[in-house]
Amino acid sequence: MKITKEKLMSEIRAYLLITFGLLIYTFSVTAFLAPHRMVGGGVTGISTIIYFLSGEVIPIGYSYFVINFLLVAIAIKILGPRFGFKTIYAIFMSSFLLSVLQNFIHEPLLEDKFMCAVISGIMCGAGIGISLVNGGSTAGTDIIAMIINKYRNISPGKIIMYIDVFIIGCSYFIGENTEIDPTAKIATIIYGYVVMGVNSYTVDLVFTGQMQSVQFLIFSPKYEEVANSITRDLRRGVTVVDCHGWYTGEARKMLIVVARKSEMQDIMRVTKMVDPDAFLTMNTVMGVYGRGFDTLRI
Repeated sequence: MKITKEKLMSEIRAYLLITFGLLIYTFSVTAFLAPHRMVGGGVTGISTIIYFLSGEVIPIGYSYFVINFLLVAIAIKILGPRFGFKTIYAIFMSSFLLSVLQNFIHEPLLEDKFMCAVISGIMCGAGIGISLVNGGSTAGTDIIAMIINKYRNISPGKIIMYIDVFIIGCSYFIGENTEIDPTAKIATIIYGYVVMGVNSYTVDLVFTGQMQSVQFLIFSPKYEEVANSITRDLRRGVTVVDCHGWYTGEARKMLIVVARKSEMQDIMRVTKMVDPDAFLTMNTVMGVYGRGFDTLRI
């Protein structure tokens, strides 16, 4: 298959953004969570627990790579080769960045644990969201969810949530010493749940925000002028559909326009300029793929 220059630049941009997202994610773990012995769930959380239970001998990046490697190997055996190169790249890059950053960051950037939990949740969610939008994935507990879902009719989202709740709960055993106040340990677990909640919300915000587009249905006797204005001025495609007004009994034309959310005001402005009495409806749509929109990644 011939690779065009445009396709090559698009792939390079995707890998750069995945790397940027993973840098944000790994920085938040090493700068805000690990120094406070807080766990945010996922394979990173398991690796953090291993790091402290081993007496800080096994770096987070090493165990993160080994666990993900084993999970991917098991998943390929059970689920088949569903994992693209970007997922493998993301695992290697995350492991590398965790190892490098942990060598340079030994103290938390903030002393306030709650603020660290909130900031880390936001940064982790933003980093994961950026990676997901560009076709990357940190794999991890997602793989476990897919394997369980194959044999049990349980929502992957619920499985991931249950696993993360369990992993964060296990952080109770990584206190600085055996004499540590149990109340402080419970507080650290609660901070971990704060990270999980903020992280999930931010991932949804970043991911769905990037994927959102709008669909317009426009009814106007001046449909030709409206269509011409949209295609000429906004460079957006328009589909004309024959329809029939049940109340009026008249044959009508309906315009269908799909555009980016940022173009919403422009389409309404152009329509109003041509026909102030046009009847228009707008819906938010998710995952628009094809020319002029996102590339379908499977």
